[in-house]
Amino acid sequence: MQKYDYLIVGSGLFGCVFAHEATKAGKKCLVIDKRNHVGGNVYCENVDGINVHKYGAHIFHTNDKVIWDYVNQFAEFNNYVNSPVSISKGKLYNLPFNMNTFYQLWGTKTPDEAKKIIKNQIKEHGFENPKNLEEQALSLIGKDVYETLIKEYTEKQWGKKATELPAFIIKRLPVRYTFNNNYFNDKYQGIPIGGYNKIIDGLLKGIETKTNIDFFENKEELSKLASKIVYTGKIDEFYNYKFGNLEYRSLRFENTRLEKENHQGNAVVNYNDGNIPYTRIIEHKHFEFGKQKHTVITKEFPEQWTKEKEAYYPINNDENQNKYQQYKALSVQENNIIFGGRLAEYKYYDMHQIIASALQKAKKELS
Repeated sequence: MQKYDYLIVGSGLFGCVFAHEATKAGKKCLVIDKRNHVGGNVYCENVDGINVHKYGAHIFHTNDKVIWDYVNQFAEFNNYVNSPVSISKGKLYNLPFNMNTFYQLWGTKTPDEAKKIIKNQIKEHGFENPKNLEEQALSLIGKDVYETLIKEYTEKQWGKKATELPAFIIKRLPVRYTFNNNYFNDKYQGIPIGGYNKIIDGLLKGIETKTNIDFFENKEELSKLASKIVYTGKIDEFYNYKFGNLEYRSLRFENTRLEKENHQGNAVVNYNDGNIPYTRIIEHKHFEFGKQKHTVITKEFPEQWTKEKEAYYPINNDENQNKYQQYKALSVQENNIIFGGRLAEYKYYDMHQIIASALQKAKKELS
């Protein structure tokens, strides 16, 4: 017996936005999640007054005023600006690549000086038709920036040599000939005051939710509860890996509470060197300008993905894309299932893109 209009599998941003819009339109929704909390990867865990980004750093940024106004319905945002720093061979460098970075590398003080060095290095080390990530990077930014700030970090992140990674991973690199450390160019940027849970709780207000529910353990019975399913999990898992499993990169997080006010002076510090197993350390209190006497840091370790681990980054090489297209062809034939989000669409989305996608699909479905 159908009790709901929509069963929404997964309580990340896509599922929560769709549920919110459907409920506004008078539909009855049930949101389920296999984790013990709602919110997907934007979930924050309060650790003694500090909002810890449990699944890695999430900085909201967008140029779309409609999306910005949408999230501001549920939480007030602070004026946090993402300005990460990177450590390579014991030295600190500013990101994204800008005049501060070039001064740290070469002692250059003017844009013309920096441009000249980069141009000469591209001429010497670049490739006309780059065949892999290393060749692409050398052709975009030259040898020094690549070897100091890209090569080892990228190989750690993906678990492969840069010469084995496809060139399209870095079709472009953010290079600025100004002393501007703001990582994003977007007009709107910040962190919700009180953490992302405020947005999730606002989206799900008045909507029935159940956690610790694995859709695939009781797929048949759960599917009978609603007229339609909104599915945000892995698309290959939905079809029982009919064409083989899609590949992802996973992450492991190691949290530590430290009895001091300030550990690293910045929310995000990257660690480039290949002999250091983690890619970055996040100090969460700096996202909200915390004044606590203690701090919480998270080391982020990239890992080989298996079906038992969380899938974070799709590996969008040709082999996986061909597989995904086969799954997508099945999904578009479904009349009562809506697929959405990073895992269901096998695509790396930023938060504002997921919200925009959910709003678009909800509008199409509910109009």
